[in-house]
Order: sequence, then structure tokens, then C-alpha cells
Amino acid sequence: MRSRFKFAALLFIPLYCASLSLRAQDVQYSQFYANPLYLNPAMAGSSEMTRVGVNYRNQWPSLDQSFTSYAASIDHYLFNINSGIGLVFNRSEQSMANLSVTEIGATYSYRARLGFRSFLRVGGQVSYMDRDAYFGNLVFGSQIDDQTGSIGDFSGENLGEDFNHQFVDYSFGMLFNNENAWFGISAHHITQPNMSFVDGQISELPVKLSAHGGYKIDLSGGSETNFMNKRTGTRDLTLAFNYKNQEPFSQLDLGAQINLQPLVLGVWYRGIPVSEVTQSNHESVIALLGISLGNGLDVGYSHDFTISSLGNGNTGGANEISIRYSFMAGSAKGAGRKSSMPCFKY
Repeated sequence: MRSRFKFAALLFIPLYCASLSLRAQDVQYSQFYANPLYLNPAMAGSSEMTRVGVNYRNQWPSLDQSFTSYAASIDHYLFNINSGIGLVFNRSEQSMANLSVTEIGATYSYRARLGFRSFLRVGGQVSYMDRDAYFGNLVFGSQIDDQTGSIGDFSGENLGEDFNHQFVDYSFGMLFNNENAWFGISAHHITQPNMSFVDGQISELPVKLSAHGGYKIDLSGGSETNFMNKRTGTRDLTLAFNYKNQEPFSQLDLGAQINLQPLVLGVWYRGIPVSEVTQSNHESVIALLGISLGNGLDVGYSHDFTISSLGNGNTGGANEISIRYSFMAGSAKGAGRKSSMPCFKY
């Protein structure tokens, strides 16, 4: 137990000290297409229906301290003005310092037709952010006796106990698609807001950049039918990627999903297999199981198997659950002119 505690302390103390410094990183979801507005504001209304979704992620559950994330969103497509609107709620909690980040945001996107079944969406999001932390229970390395493992009372750190900071945040995105392929880019925290807990100090939240896309291969042999976005007889294979950069870190997700209505099976690799600047960064392999019902309900579960030096046995990987429900609300006038978004389901 002592060695496990020391492992957790050595791992988490630098992370929480970093919360007071110049760098911080956003939560990443493995099922990011099941959390579309978090991935790219241009995806607001991309289902061309009304869509409600919730997400939950528990990262490294085998450690004494954990990272948990929650998300909820609703978006709707307005056919008469070719626009999507949405509301998002995101919250992450890191238990050692009781550090939490809460976001409430509003999203808008506009869809422009480029050709037959070819579209470009442009979207933006404005969010109210709240960061809260309690450092009264935080254990620093200077408090731990290397010989006995006992914990002293005073760390030598000059920190208060309660911290709270609010700011406004802005994001932007673009998304191109036709019937078989898509490509999008997004930029979050474009004004790099100051998120420091300490008055008079500047700690900018780095811009998060993402480039994502993929290609869908139809395996149905022409037997697929589609009515108001409710598909039957669907069989397809989709290949996709998602590259993220938030200084000083970069990450690449490569994945494939096979859709055998109503069953969806997927696998992802997360890491940077080749880098000229740093060593290879193999983070995890992700397995996914989803159920996509004809009534508009989609449920997904995924598990991240840690393949980095941290080890899956130490961390327990990560567990993630997503639930979405899509339905046609209000007037469906113009619903026959669908964009047939080919994106991943999860």
C-alpha cells in the first residue's frame, strides 16, 4: 500500500502543481464523436435532428486518486436557416486537490452547400468557465518521510486552501463532408484566457488545435434504407483519425469502427508512433462496443488499455460511457435535403 501511495503521489503532485503554472490540458474523451460539440463547434446540428447526449469518463480508476469527467449537450438543426444551435455542459474533477473545471457554453453553426451532397459547416462557441480547487488536503513530497512513509504536518508550501477563478472562453471550428468522407478543424481557447488562481499572475490556457477526419466504406451491397436519418440494414466500415495539439503536448488517435446495425465495434490507437523531436509516445489502445437502435438511441462503452510506461495494472486504464438520443422536433420542412454525415458514431 505504501509503494502504491508513493506512486500516486509522485504522479499527481506534479500535475496539481502544474495547475498553478503556465500549462494546462483539456480532458480528452475516447468516444469523442459521441461528444461532438466538445470536439468541434461546427458539429452543432450536424445530425440534422434534435440530439441529446451525456458522457462519463473515469480515468485511472486503480489509483488512490482519479480523474472523472462528465458532459451533457443538446443540439438542434434549423432547416429554414441552415443552422445548428446547441448548449453544452462539461465538468472534470481531479480528486487529490479537489480541482474541478466547469463549463457552460452556447454553440452555433451554419451549413453551406458546396455541391451535390457536399457541405461546409462553420461554427463557434462561447463558454463560461469556472475553476475551483481546495489544496487543504494536498500532500506534497516534502511531507513524506522516505524511510517510514509517514506524512508530516507542514509542507513548506505557501499556498492557501480555497481557490476559485472564472473566465469567458471562445472556440471555433469548420467541417467539410460529402456522403463518404469528412474533414474538420477546430480551435479551442482561441483568446488564451488567464486561468491563474493567484492574483497578479498570468497563467494562459493554451490553444487546443484539432484536425479530424475519416472515410466510410459501404458494406451493405445496396440493401441499406434510410428514412429521416433512421437507417436499417446498415453495414459499413469507417476509418478515422484525430490529431490534437495543446502546447507542449501532441496526440494522435487512429481508429476503425464497423457498424453492423444495431451493433457497433471499434478499436483506437492513441499515441505518436514516430516523432523526430521526442521518443515515441504510445499511450493506449481503446476497445469500444456500441448499440445503435432504430428508435434514435445510441449507447456506447469503451475501455482504454494503458500501453505507456505507467502500465495498465497500475492505472486500470479508463472507462467511458456515452448515451445519446436523436429525434425530429418541430417542423421537418426541408428534411429531404440531408447532408448524410458519414462521421463515426462514437
